Amino acid sequence: MSSASRSRTEVAHRLRAVLLDPEAAAALDVHGRIDAAVLVPLYLQDGDLHAVFTRRRDDMRRHPGEISFPGGRQDDDESDLRRTALRESEEEIGLSPGDVELIGALQPTPTIATNYAVYPFVGLIEPGREWRPSEAEVAEVLEFPLHRLRTGYARRRLLRRGVPFRTDVYCVDDHLIWGATARIVGDLLERVPDDLQ
Repeated sequence: MSSASRSRTEVAHRLRAVLLDPEAAAALDVHGRIDAAVLVPLYLQDGDLHAVFTRRRDDMRRHPGEISFPGGRQDDDESDLRRTALRESEEEIGLSPGDVELIGALQPTPTIATNYAVYPFVGLIEPGREWRPSEAEVAEVLEFPLHRLRTGYARRRLLRRGVPFRTDVYCVDDHLIWGATARIVGDLLERVPDDLQ
């Protein structure tokens, strides 16, 4: 079967086999005093999987200008982190929960500076969406094919608050993905079969 003729159903089936069960992933204990969830929206176009990210506004108090997946902290009245990921995605980029097929999860990861435990959930969406970015939080919505993320991998020396450190990054054009988002991307790329990247 050619890569262009793959069906969304086939892709969903293959990804479910390599992703974590969402409920089991939500029960994992991760270092971090604040639970948060992100959605890793994926869509199939011309036989290639693409991921959707946001670039945060430069005037944000936390993580200004950084590239991340849509998401945020769990509300006090939310018992399900999957609901957190879907709610935040709707608030940040206008992606309705009904337009997302949750197919699995990735390994939760802590953030170092802000002490969050971030739980990533993977959802399939239709391509060609018109995004409605939150004016308060999102500078732009970015869509990258997985193969460009994979080829953009590097180890880089970064400077944060005057402290130099080496870390995994993903570069696509002039966009730099690092930190917890880079760890989530790395986990995703390790799990997704090569012929889907």
